[in-house]
Amino acid sequence: MKFEKKTLADLHRCYAVSSFDVNSERKIFFATEGEGACYMFSGSDFKQSTVWDGPGGTMSIVPIPEKNGDFLAVQNFFPTFRSENATIVWGKPLENGEWDIRTVLSLPYVHRFDILTSGGVNYFIGATLCTSKKDKDDWSDPGKIYVGVLPDDLSQPIKLTVIKEGLTKNHGYCRALWNGRTAGMVTCEEGVFAVIPPKSKGEEWTIETVLEKPVSDIAIIDIDEDGIDELITIEAFHGGNFVINKKVGEKYEEIYRYPKEMDFGHVVWGGMLRGIPTIIGGYRRFEKELFYIQCESKNPLTFKTGVIEAGTGPSNIYVINDKDRDIIVSANREIGEAALYFVTD
Repeated sequence: MKFEKKTLADLHRCYAVSSFDVNSERKIFFATEGEGACYMFSGSDFKQSTVWDGPGGTMSIVPIPEKNGDFLAVQNFFPTFRSENATIVWGKPLENGEWDIRTVLSLPYVHRFDILTSGGVNYFIGATLCTSKKDKDDWSDPGKIYVGVLPDDLSQPIKLTVIKEGLTKNHGYCRALWNGRTAGMVTCEEGVFAVIPPKSKGEEWTIETVLEKPVSDIAIIDIDEDGIDELITIEAFHGGNFVINKKVGEKYEEIYRYPKEMDFGHVVWGGMLRGIPTIIGGYRRFEKELFYIQCESKNPLTFKTGVIEAGTGPSNIYVINDKDRDIIVSANREIGEAALYFVTD
């Protein structure tokens, strides 16, 4: 594989990334976790426009299903954990190319959230890093998982229910297919939990314990193509261990650990890159790499790695699979850069 980089913009503390269609055209979004902007990039020349100038503090941007580019996003979650005033905002594209941004939820310390669809119903799921803080090192009041039906008309309130409490350093999240059901994988010091929406509206959510060890972030992929997904984890909170966990019998066992010294691990993604099952990782201290892992041999099971770029300190990525190339959308947080990496054979 070949990687060609394109820098789109300078953005201090560049953190959140996403990509989805607006008016049937794919757009790419970057937002800062600091005080500042969210930018959108359009077309083959990636023309830049501004979604908002502030306030910033954006952790995630999630499109609303079956809408014309409407999305939800976190605002007011600022470093370091100054997020007692964190909110969920609704972004709606206007005909003049601008955006209507409205606050729809006040949810202190909401770090990750998603919209899960089950039985034709869209559900909001939000995970809070903690519930309150005296200072940045205070973890005495753990986080929670909140859920609720997402109304079709977002001018109506979103009614939330707490379905799990006691989640210390409740940091990581990914959407996954878990035992044939759409699920949100939530990570914390207590482990990894698969949070599954009801099959029918009005029924209960299901929560399954997947791992019982401290995990900061997670991705799921069948990296060796044996039909059973592996759990790719960063351990522990913002930690230095990048691990592939494989199911052996009824339990998961560590079978691989990224060999380089790393700290403040933050990127973990699993999916297809040029048709090959691939893990992408990244960390924000030491060499500050964005790297990939692929299966080299299945018997015995071995892995190969490659560095996409060092010195960038990525916070989050999004991958777009095109016919002739794939695109890694990367928030290179430590150098304040919104960047793309074009991947070709």
